[in-house]
Amino acid sequence: MKKDIHPEFFPEAKVLFRGEEVMTVGATVPELKVEIWSGSHPFYTGKSSFVDTTGRVEKFQQKFKGNYFKKNDDKGK
Repeated sequence: MKKDIHPEFFPEAKVLFRGEEVMTVGATVPELKVEIWSGSHPFYTGKSSFVDTTGRVEKFQQKFKGNYFKKNDDKGK
């Protein structure tokens, strides 16, 4: 490797989920905060849950509310 061009590497970086350490990995930062991980994801746990931590559902509903999908009968005539 060339000197002085690579970021510092932390072989024991902590992965935090809701303030609790869930694993350690190698990373370029000493600590990673995640919103979801395999131990909480419905695919891996088998438990059904609703995951929308960033408001994507509400953003979609706001964008397409009202008559957005209503067909325009005057179009093409």
